Amino acid sequence: MALWMETGSEPVTETEKADLDAIAALKESAAMELKEKGNQYVKMGKRHYSEAIDCYTRAINQKVLSDSDNSVLFSNRAHVNLLLGNYRRALVDAEDAIKRCPTNVKALYRAAKASLSLNLLAEAKSHCENGLKHDPDNQEMKKLLKQIDSLKFEQDQREAQVSRAVGEAKDLLSAIESRGYKIGKSMFRELVGLRKPVLDKNKILHWPVLLLYAEVMSSDFIEDFCETDMFSAHLDMISF
Repeated sequence: MALWMETGSEPVTETEKADLDAIAALKESAAMELKEKGNQYVKMGKRHYSEAIDCYTRAINQKVLSDSDNSVLFSNRAHVNLLLGNYRRALVDAEDAIKRCPTNVKALYRAAKASLSLNLLAEAKSHCENGLKHDPDNQEMKKLLKQIDSLKFEQDQREAQVSRAVGEAKDLLSAIESRGYKIGKSMFRELVGLRKPVLDKNKILHWPVLLLYAEVMSSDFIEDFCETDMFSAHLDMISF
């Protein structure tokens, strides 16, 4: 009988082949029953989500279903993981579903949602676009893609702003170092606030300058003192 065959050996008799076919049919039937049972658990609500995941996992582990059927199982498990907030697991399951059936639109949608929840915007956009190739009229996919594009635009804007700020800071530091200046510890913050030196588009430094008059216990603050200016030009404007 096929039940007593060694692992990896091939059936040689018609009886053994028939036994293996029967075993495979039983496993397939059990897997499909587990799938349906998992679906029922999902409909029963959050308290039964873990049982749904268990059913889908056991169905997958039967290893008798087609790639198409297994794709549905992985996609269903991804759906439950999304509902539970297990976004990384959901993404892995959704991508496993896509590997087995690249046209599984539900799996592509769930992969996009999981990617979005993980802030993987490029991946989320890619999954959405692939989904719309197979189902151009899918309104949920279109809505999700619009949301992703909006977030991607905002992210790109922030990254560009940070990149500009970093570049400006590097240019400023380079300009200060090239002039042989040394910057000490910040002092008199209560008088000058958060003013900092600035390098303009012509590569000229502008400094905040604080003038202290110890004799009369007073001060003047020049917000923008260009390095090409003379002190006299500013002092003429200061009334004592």
